[in-house]
Amino acid sequence: MSEFAFFRFKSANMLTEDEERDKEEMISLTEQVLDSKGIECDARIAKISEDRLREILEEVRKLRRKRKKNNVISDVGSSNQEDTDIQTDNKEAPYVS
Repeated sequence: MSEFAFFRFKSANMLTEDEERDKEEMISLTEQVLDSKGIECDARIAKISEDRLREILEEVRKLRRKRKKNNVISDVGSSNQEDTDIQTDNKEAPYVS
């Protein structure tokens, strides 16, 4: 189910290169967001408007940033480079139409 949502994000050019590379992570997080919204099947995902799809992707991005931030905090030996990566990820991805 969430793989179909991922491909809708991708076909609508909503994903950054980093998000496309981390496909499995994006699918997992999308699954969490869809479950929380009670969206359970491909047919419902296919009918979601592009605006609603963007809202779902924004929630996925928030979860992803939170997960990355928690990973850096829990890593006692984190480097300044990891902190720089997190700051870069907090920027909004440009919408490409």
